[in-house]
Amino acid sequence: MPSERLRVEVQGRALELSNLDKVLYPAAGFTKGEVIDYYTRIAPVLLPHLADRALTRIRYPNGVDGGSFFEKNAPAATPDWVRVATLPAPGSRKGRDTIDYVVADDLPTLVWLANLAALELHTPQWRIGAHPDLLVVDLDPGAPAGLRQCCQVALLLRDRLAADGVRAFPKTSGKKGMQLSCPIAGTQSAELVSSYARRVAQELEGEHPKLIVSKMAKNLRPGKIFIDWSQNNAAKTTVAPYSLRAAPTPTVSTPLTWDEVEAGAAGKGPARTPYGPPEVLARVDSHGDLLVRKGPFLTLPV
Repeated sequence: MPSERLRVEVQGRALELSNLDKVLYPAAGFTKGEVIDYYTRIAPVLLPHLADRALTRIRYPNGVDGGSFFEKNAPAATPDWVRVATLPAPGSRKGRDTIDYVVADDLPTLVWLANLAALELHTPQWRIGAHPDLLVVDLDPGAPAGLRQCCQVALLLRDRLAADGVRAFPKTSGKKGMQLSCPIAGTQSAELVSSYARRVAQELEGEHPKLIVSKMAKNLRPGKIFIDWSQNNAAKTTVAPYSLRAAPTPTVSTPLTWDEVEAGAAGKGPARTPYGPPEVLARVDSHGDLLVRKGPFLTLPV
């Protein structure tokens, strides 16, 4: 039976939306139409974090219970008005020399992606044609550690980075962990940024060995927070602020205030996260974008 299609115009671009009643999050009854609505409403704060960055999507065409696939290359039938950037693909598993990345600079592109069930949006730490302008650390808890311990480590990282003049912005991953995003001067290679992040993680591991681990081995993580400094590798991506996540119910990678992180470290506040779309939209209405980054930005000490 043919799917129902709805023709719409978004900022002058013609789109055809389909299967708006299809449930993508069965545990919550959350439909593709609601996914599109969320991304449309969150776009004013989301798009600046996607702009000019090569976008990796995780698509769930049959919902979060129906399997998924990573997508970097622009799919077949990409509209000609969608920005596509052809970039080198070193180490590609498919033997490609280049990848035609989608770049989501505008609302029509975001709506088009949401209609493709691209629930998760991930970006690298660099803008196209430039060195990294972000340092990112991922805080991954090993059970029984959880978000409370992530908040404790986030505070330690905040203070350590501040000692070098680096300002950190916290957000939940939308799942079990957190990330810190730090704007930096876009003048250093990914290798130098990653090396600095690794050194900081190792320092904190040495000072707090019962709480922090900086090594990749999973058998070292139970009860600790792994500071994943490797997110700064040029080939790595991190889930974008305000992106949906594929969980049983719709959750969002949510920017936090440092007051909330301090409360979370004490077992309150964001320790109950992840937040869902209605809460995040309400937070943006109240606070705006908590991840607005303003310079001047520093070159990292190496």
